[in-house]
Amino acid sequence: MNKVLIIVAHPDDEVLGCGGTIANHTTKGDTVHVLFMTNGLGSRGESSNEDILNRQSMAYQSADILGVKSLTFLNFPDNSMDSIPLLNVVKKIEEEVNNFQPEIIYTHHIGDLNIDHQVTHKAVMTACRPQPNFCVKEIYCFEVLSSTEWTIDNLFSPNCFVDILGTFELKMTAMKMYGAELRPYPHARSIESVKVLAQYRGLSVGIELAESFIIKRILLHSV
Repeated sequence: MNKVLIIVAHPDDEVLGCGGTIANHTTKGDTVHVLFMTNGLGSRGESSNEDILNRQSMAYQSADILGVKSLTFLNFPDNSMDSIPLLNVVKKIEEEVNNFQPEIIYTHHIGDLNIDHQVTHKAVMTACRPQPNFCVKEIYCFEVLSSTEWTIDNLFSPNCFVDILGTFELKMTAMKMYGAELRPYPHARSIESVKVLAQYRGLSVGIELAESFIIKRILLHSV
C-alpha cells in the first residue's frame, strides 16, 4: 500500500484535478492525505471565520466521500501566494512530506493561470528535489478547470491517463459538496464541464472516462 499526498492551492482543486484518481487510490487501500495551501476565500473581499469554516466543512465532506483520511489547512494568502517568499512555502511542504512520508504526490501544473497554482507547483518541486533515500518516488501534475485551460499558451500536454470509470460518480458527488464554487454551464467550473473533460480525456486514450496528468518524476528500482 502507498501513501499519497495531494498538495493543492485551494479547497476544491483536489476534486477537480484528481478526485477520481484519489478514489482509485483509497479503494485499493492506499492512504491519502490532502494539504491545502490557502483557504480559497481571501481574495473575494471580507471573509469571516464562518465562511472559512464552511469551506473547510465542504472539504471534509468531499474527503469523506473519496475515502481521504486526513486534511491539513495552511493559511497562505489566497490568490497572493506570490507575495510570500518561496522558501516559506517550501518549508511548510517539507514539513508535511517529512511527517507523512508519501511515496506519491499529485499537485498543480506550472502553466496554470492561477498564481497560487504556480507557486504551489514550484514549492512542491523544490521541496521534493532529488535526495538520497527520499520517500517520494512519483510526482504528477493535474489540470484544474478554469485555470489550466485559461492560459494564453496552454502548456498542459498530458502523458499519463487514469481510468476513472469506476470512481467517476464518487468524484461528481464529492464535487457537489463544493456547490458554492460551481457555476452554471457553459462555465468551465460547472458540473457538466467536469464530465465533459473526463469524457474528452478518456476518448483521447480509447476509454470512457479519464483524468490526465503530466508525469514529473517516476523512480523505478531495480529488481
